[in-house]
Order: sequence, then structure tokens, then C-alpha cells
Amino acid sequence: MEIKVKQFLRRPRISNHSLERLYEDVRSSIPKICNDIYIETRVNKFRSNGILRRLLDSVFAGFSQADVNHVTGDVHYLTYFLNPGKTVLTILDCVALERSKGIRFWILWFFWYWLPEKRCVAINVISKSTHQQLLSYLNCKPEKVKIIYCSISPEFHPSPQPFNASCPHILHIGTLPNKNLEGHAEALAGLSCKLIIIGRLSEIQTLTLRKYNILYENLVDISREEVVNQYKRCDFLLFASTYEGFGLPIIEAQAVGRPVITSNIWSMPEVAGEAACLVDPFDVESIRSGIRQVIEDTEYREGLVQKGFENVERFRPEVIASQYADLYREVYSLSHRENDSVKDGRQRVK
Repeated sequence: MEIKVKQFLRRPRISNHSLERLYEDVRSSIPKICNDIYIETRVNKFRSNGILRRLLDSVFAGFSQADVNHVTGDVHYLTYFLNPGKTVLTILDCVALERSKGIRFWILWFFWYWLPEKRCVAINVISKSTHQQLLSYLNCKPEKVKIIYCSISPEFHPSPQPFNASCPHILHIGTLPNKNLEGHAEALAGLSCKLIIIGRLSEIQTLTLRKYNILYENLVDISREEVVNQYKRCDFLLFASTYEGFGLPIIEAQAVGRPVITSNIWSMPEVAGEAACLVDPFDVESIRSGIRQVIEDTEYREGLVQKGFENVERFRPEVIASQYADLYREVYSLSHRENDSVKDGRQRVK
């Protein structure tokens, strides 16, 4: 049995390739673990902006189907013209709904979540947290929603270096509101450290960093290789976000061998396991206490690093690819079972 899978991918934005990297790792790992699944890709012609561009890409997708269609996230509208009995939809998070109110909420809910859910046979989410949240917004069968975590790319591997306790370099990934940069800056006020921020700063964020006299370096539009290098150069990751569908930087830092401070809410405890310092992202003193503990307690810090190496084994590409392979087989089997039922029905009518 040969199963042809078409992965539909968004057109990536500059310096935003985490989703593309994830499925690239899945595609490269599939041949290592099975010989019955063959994956091709289709990248959107347009970026996800405006009604016309989205409509055109969804129409184009309808002419490019396979035995199993996988809309890999962030472009839910591609499901509109695909065969629903052969389609898998990845939903990364529900943050857009969390941030919306009034008529905007209901438009987004209908076109980005409710309608795509009706246009697929299976949904995969990337954490238990997102699974629970999605089911609170959609009235669909829980068994339709499958949990498959993100994988850790092989480019993230142990890279030991001495810990700089006198002036640690702290890595901060992302500058969207949920990344909590302002809260981090307040928590770091008065501490001897350097904050390495990846992502374009807003004027308010720049003013906040100056207000708390934070020594920082801002890196924008850097290559994937340089992102990996920043993990290797830092002393620990500060990732006390207010919301994450998964939280990939957690396992990226753990794979390199860096301590992680992250939030005790949403998906982050689930992803971090017992290998991170968990703090309340809405409590500056909680964040500050976690930072001080990681800097000052050598035994605790080294314990986090060792547990981190153990934790990332759950997210190896081969492990995640195997779960996707099982999902593709399940969808293929369901679609053929449905086709056989239709054929039997037609024969009985004749």
C-alpha cells in the first residue's frame, strides 16, 4: 500500500520559519521509519493577507490534492476546497480567538475554526492545552482532535559552556505581546545581566528596556543558523510567556543544554516536563525569584540541564514523524472505507 500525502504550507514570512522547519523534519524522518508514505508539498502562492489572496490559494489547493491532504497550520482556509474525507488540519493554537472580541471574534471563529473543522476528517494540535482550549470553542467529537507535539530539530544538540554567574547572557525569543518582554524587563531591573532579544522591538518595548536600565542586544531578521548560535552562546533561556500553543524554544534550549525559565500556565509546563523553572508570568516577583535561583543555585541549575536532556527525547523527529505516519494511515483508511461504502450503496441501487 502506497499513501501519497500532500502537505500544504503557508508562504513564510521573514524570520518566521518554525512551522516550515517542523514539517521539514517530519518529511526527512518519514523515509527512515516507514516505506509506505510519500510526502509532497505545496507552498502557498501568496502570504496570508486579504480575502482575495486567501481565496485564490484555497482554490489552487483544491487542484493539488493527494490520498491524504494535510493543511499544516496557520492557513486554515485551504480546507475550503479540499476533500474533507481526506483532509487533516493542524491547529497550532487559539491565541487569535483569545485576543478578539465582538464581531471580530465571531468572524474569526466561523472562518478560521468552525468552517475548517467541518472541512476535515481529523485535526491535530500540538499540545494537550490547545486540545482542551479548542474543544471549548468547537462542538466537535474529542476523538477527532489528535495531539502530536512539535519535534526538536537535529541542529539543536548539546553545546556545553561555563555558566557566567557574574553577568549571564539571557536569551529572549520573540517580541509579540504574549512573549512578555515588558514583564521580563521589570523582573531583571537591577540584576547584572545582558538580555539577548530576537525579534523586532516596538517603541514601547524599547522605552521599557530603557526605563529599567536593561543592558540588551536586539537581533532582527537573523538566519536560522544564527538563531541556533544564540542558544549556544546564552547562559539560559527566559521564556515566561503569557500564552503559548506549544513553546518550541523550551525544548530547543534544553537540547543545547541551557537552563529554562518558563511559565506555569497553558502548554509550557506540559512541554517543559520537570526540566524547567516554572514561574507565574503575571507576577514580576515570581519571575525575578526564578531568575535569581537559576543564577545563584549551581546544583539546581545543573539539575535542570540534565533533566532537559532527558525531556527532549520525547520530541525527537523520528518519534513525532511516527505519530504523523499513523495519522496519515488512519485518514487514508477512513477515506477508503467511505469510498467502499459509497460503491456498495450504488451497486445495491442498481
